[in-house]
Amino acid sequence: MTIQSYFDPVAEFLWQKKFPDSSFFKQIHFYGEEFPDLKGVQIALVGLKENRGALKVESANRGSTEIREKLYELKRGLGSYRVADLGDLISGETIQETYSKMQEVGEYLMKNQILPVYFGGSHDMDYGQYLSYEKMKKLVSLLTVDSKFDMEEEGPKVDQHTQDIILHQPNFLFSYSHLGYQSFLVDPTLINVLEKLYFEHVRLGALRSEFKEVEPLIRNADLLSFDICAIQSADAPGALDAQPFGLTGEEACQICWFAGTNEKLSSIGIYGYEPYYDDAPNKTAKVIAVMIWYFLEGFYSRKDSLSFKSSDYIKYTVSLDAKPNNLVFYKSKRSGKWWLEIPVSDTEKFDRMSIVPCSYADYQLAQKGEIPERWINAQIKLL
Repeated sequence: MTIQSYFDPVAEFLWQKKFPDSSFFKQIHFYGEEFPDLKGVQIALVGLKENRGALKVESANRGSTEIREKLYELKRGLGSYRVADLGDLISGETIQETYSKMQEVGEYLMKNQILPVYFGGSHDMDYGQYLSYEKMKKLVSLLTVDSKFDMEEEGPKVDQHTQDIILHQPNFLFSYSHLGYQSFLVDPTLINVLEKLYFEHVRLGALRSEFKEVEPLIRNADLLSFDICAIQSADAPGALDAQPFGLTGEEACQICWFAGTNEKLSSIGIYGYEPYYDDAPNKTAKVIAVMIWYFLEGFYSRKDSLSFKSSDYIKYTVSLDAKPNNLVFYKSKRSGKWWLEIPVSDTEKFDRMSIVPCSYADYQLAQKGEIPERWINAQIKLL
């Protein structure tokens, strides 16, 4: 495929601006007069303008440009960036065609070991992000950050897309985790549905009380979908469905940092920005730009090889009085992160899923003779 044909260039006024040498813009390749050479590129920025899945579409064409302008103005980080901004994905004649284009672009980039970072567009665009994994012949784990579940039976696509992902055939979804939902926006029956499927969910209050304990959930994801309506309206007034309560901008950046350090994660999307509803300085665009910046910093801070038989990891075996007789943990010497081994019979089918991320608290629980809930849930999924 000729990937350039899928994209419009970055708005000319942006790359004609005079950015200082210390700016983010000066560290990346971008689609201006010429499409960037992707040889050696590790991360591709992909702007989205598709908002037909939502009801509020007053400024769909501006979202990615506003975010990009704020991102370009930031200072370079500590990482040696190998980043290309591919411009904006050209929307299809129909929304389904846009999903297909996103699927094809995602497949191409990940096949070439390039991690796509999607920004702009409505949250249902994560359906196209998910479809790009369909031909990988392995089960994947999806993490969504959103104030609600988006599993309605009727309404616009932005309210149904999570259900579309879960019900998609062929099914290649191993696990689904949801962070930051707010109880007054969620039908309790949907919570029961997730629990019956052994999908994990963490409401906003629980996330706040034990923020570090959600890191293993983030570390288990192959793809991350972030709806900025999960951020409080004071920090993100330009969210499509801004709420007075939610994550702070700082907490959103922390989640993106965790995601960046996840060696397993291979795509991220930040959706739901509507410039029409933003404040005069475009605060929301700035928040999203900083989220992307922190994700990149996390990516260039990755330390773990995930080769658990290597000398990079310490193996701990905890004996129990009941079945299972032993629980096996691994601790990284480089990052200090923990993993838990789950016995499976078909390791080829589940790829790396036989060893799942966990926390030090899980290890401490096992030492007391208790089986961590993380082990139980993973075991059920692998049966």
